[in-house]
Amino acid sequence: MGACCSCWFGEDGENGSGGESGKETEMANRASAAASTEAGRSLAISRAMTAPTIEVENGNCVSGYGLALVNVVLEQDAGYWEVHIEIPEGSGAAYEVMFGVATKKDRKFYNALQEQEEVSPASNGTDLMRPIPISNGDVVGVAMQQSDLPMVQFLLNGEPLHSLSVNRFRGNVYPSLYLPENEGLTAKLKFAESDFQQLSPHARFGPIIVARGLL
Repeated sequence: MGACCSCWFGEDGENGSGGESGKETEMANRASAAASTEAGRSLAISRAMTAPTIEVENGNCVSGYGLALVNVVLEQDAGYWEVHIEIPEGSGAAYEVMFGVATKKDRKFYNALQEQEEVSPASNGTDLMRPIPISNGDVVGVAMQQSDLPMVQFLLNGEPLHSLSVNRFRGNVYPSLYLPENEGLTAKLKFAESDFQQLSPHARFGPIIVARGLL
């Protein structure tokens, strides 16, 4: 969903916020929105940090199974993104996908993971993620905050899932998800505000800002 714009009238009865200053503010807002959209669409799944069993299409559409990380570290105080779920109609399958954040991964991590006999959330990179049962057409919102108490919150089709919140995390983290073994499940990550289908839990949770550059 895009930002909501409200119009008001000055003392002269003309729409605006007072001549040139109003025009400058409007132009700045438009430029900021355009920059946010462009940044959101430049974000993509990092092949270097993602499991080799994950398939990536158009940068942000994933299928297959395993862990997938986005190519930007989260540095802003609060951020929001969405994952749109597609499951083939008539499959009758029910899946639990894990959503949240993860620390940086590399090929050595995945090679070591293949050699482990027993896998735990701490060892497979999902300890800062939570499982959510999903259906075709579902929208999962992820809201991350780092000021005060670092936390990750989740929403399913706009409804908050308070019991699943991740409380406290340390270090650099990346937006991530974990797909189970499945038949035809596709997850599309959305980072531009214009692509959001639901509202974030609070106005401070804006789209992800690229601070250091993309990996």
